[in-house]
Amino acid sequence: MARYTGPVCRLCRREGTKLFLKGDRCTTGKCALDRRSTAPGQHGAANKKMREYGMQLREKQKTRRYYGVLERQFVNYFEEADRKEGMTGENLICLLERRLDNVVYRMGFASSHKEARQLVLHGHFTVNGKKVNIPSFIVKAGDVVAVKDSSKESPKFKGLAEAADGMTAPKWLEVNAEGMTAKVVALPEREDVNFDFNEQLIVELYSK
Repeated sequence: MARYTGPVCRLCRREGTKLFLKGDRCTTGKCALDRRSTAPGQHGAANKKMREYGMQLREKQKTRRYYGVLERQFVNYFEEADRKEGMTGENLICLLERRLDNVVYRMGFASSHKEARQLVLHGHFTVNGKKVNIPSFIVKAGDVVAVKDSSKESPKFKGLAEAADGMTAPKWLEVNAEGMTAKVVALPEREDVNFDFNEQLIVELYSK
């Protein structure tokens, strides 16, 4: 499946906010958005008036790029969220949060969604004791995500476990950094996501 392979810092500059696509680097002075906050391109510094459609599009692109999903995937998530009871926008964010690569990221075992996706693809994680190498796998309440036994002894994961120890996980995850496991104790709710989304703009965009 196709993936964006260009410079990811351009994406943060385009959306005008940190998407944390380079992990810890985004919190340092090396962050491209801190050094050059204008949008990329010849006319990036131009003062353009954003219309309603433009605001909706940018919000959709920001959300999609933050979670690292393709356009067709994002549309599928929206359609599934729209079929569920409750607020479509909140359902959408809940679905995206329940992706396995995002759970690995929230556990603190990856510095970015991209790294989390790579670790899952390489088969380092299990769900309820079974190896799962599909980043888009949707976890359910009661599921236990864990580092595969054969991977726990690697220096990579020992370092990740030390880094994850003491980190604050979302309340819907019960993380055991030492045991390299996390239990989904509840489904994520909108207030559990601390990134600045305006999901209503996404709903308006797809409802036209």
